[in-house]
Amino acid sequence: MNTTHTLSPNPTFSGLHNPTFLQACLRHATPYTPLWLMRQAGRYLPEYCATRAKAGSFMGLATNPDYATEVTLQPLERYPLDAAILFSDILTVPDAMGLGLSFTQGEGPRFARPVRNEADVDRLAVPDMHKLRYVFDAVASIRRALTQADGRGRVPLIGFSGSPWTLACYMVEGGGSDDYRLIKTMLYSRPDLMHRILLINADTVAAYLNAQIDAGAQAVMVFDSWGGVLADSAFQSFSLDYTARVLGQLKRFGAKGETIPRIVFTKGGGLWLPEMAALDCDVLGLDWTVNLGVARALVGGIEYAPGASGPGKALQGNIDPNVLFAPPAQIVTEAQRVLDSFGAPYQRSGTGPTHIFNLGHGISQYTPPDHVAALVEAVHSHSRRMRQSPLEMASTI
Repeated sequence: MNTTHTLSPNPTFSGLHNPTFLQACLRHATPYTPLWLMRQAGRYLPEYCATRAKAGSFMGLATNPDYATEVTLQPLERYPLDAAILFSDILTVPDAMGLGLSFTQGEGPRFARPVRNEADVDRLAVPDMHKLRYVFDAVASIRRALTQADGRGRVPLIGFSGSPWTLACYMVEGGGSDDYRLIKTMLYSRPDLMHRILLINADTVAAYLNAQIDAGAQAVMVFDSWGGVLADSAFQSFSLDYTARVLGQLKRFGAKGETIPRIVFTKGGGLWLPEMAALDCDVLGLDWTVNLGVARALVGGIEYAPGASGPGKALQGNIDPNVLFAPPAQIVTEAQRVLDSFGAPYQRSGTGPTHIFNLGHGISQYTPPDHVAALVEAVHSHSRRMRQSPLEMASTI
């Protein structure tokens, strides 16, 4: 028998037409596995490219709340996704610190004033959040655009930031890197400087995410995209500890008393799942190298009765983004494999292990949009079937 629990009204869920993503974040049963995609608003969509051309540049797009709203909503118009994510860039934070961000065609992001020595570190400080007003205006604008005629939101909006370590990688390297030579040289030669940068970054990220919550973000995510490049001995002290510092400062509730779920994603972080289980967050994002069933056993937690709470993380992920270049039939097979690897869906009252479907990293700009449609349909349909009793399944044949 399907025992999916219908939640009593509460401010976290009642203000939404589709609260499935938030329900899964907080480890409540859902009628299907909710899905959104990292970089779901991006260059694989022709409408995004058209809007970017109007804006004139990436920064023209990211710093204009109207354009940011437009591109945030574009994937929701194509696909029945279960959450929107703010269109922005993690590097707006160090840009507000005065590092001089630019995007050069074919080269990616660059900083005019990277942080390379003690004098550079001395100049760093938590920036005035008014310098990032355009981000918070975009959050408020997107929330208005998602609001339906009855006053309820279409889907929840996720805000985000880079992690202290990931931001530091760009700040010290001056842009992207293949070998992380400059930041690792600082880490091993001047760990005192590295810790000073990370402390400032952590307090900045916390202030930045809290301002997004104040503007209307209904969940927030910390992207530790480069945590996995660290040695095992360095990950705890140079990445995880500062992510924990961010989480410890985040607001737990929105303006109406709604719970704000906190998500942490570390690319290459599967090695440290037991350590990450201690983080004060609700959801752990996983890349494609992690088996969801193993992760569920390690950090998914146990079932709790209604009204009770306990340890455990919802899991988010984790199909390889390159699966989306395969034929649609193979995409369906791989989506089903990922869903099945998590195991039986939680279908009781109270809280228990839950799964949010996502990619293991951001979607490629070369992804065919119709392949994304095949993925979304496969996830929603197969995860609904997984929740049917044998009798219900027989009646649909």
